[in-house]
Amino acid sequence: MEATYHDHPRFICTNCSAVLALQDELISKSFSGREGRGYLMHSAINVKLGKKEDRPLLTGVHTVADVFCTGCSDRIGWYYHRAADHSQKYKEGKYLLEQEKLVKENNWILGD
Repeated sequence: MEATYHDHPRFICTNCSAVLALQDELISKSFSGREGRGYLMHSAINVKLGKKEDRPLLTGVHTVADVFCTGCSDRIGWYYHRAADHSQKYKEGKYLLEQEKLVKENNWILGD
């Protein structure tokens, strides 16, 4: 049986239940978003990006774009385009998803 993203634990939108990321894509839970804790993710799906802007964050100025759920257009975090500080370059190309905008869904399918 071949695995698909439906078979894996994932994060879904609290507003519309669209799948936003697989749990396997989680890098860190110790980030801060605009409204509390945030998760740094390798990738996200069912999202669209807003316009790029330079934003002062806790770790310095970053070029980011807000991330919106394609299911309900709710703002769920941001995407790191560029980090000014060399020590923050690891964030480039990653997503910060707000914890309060996500529900962790464990969708284990047990075999016969």
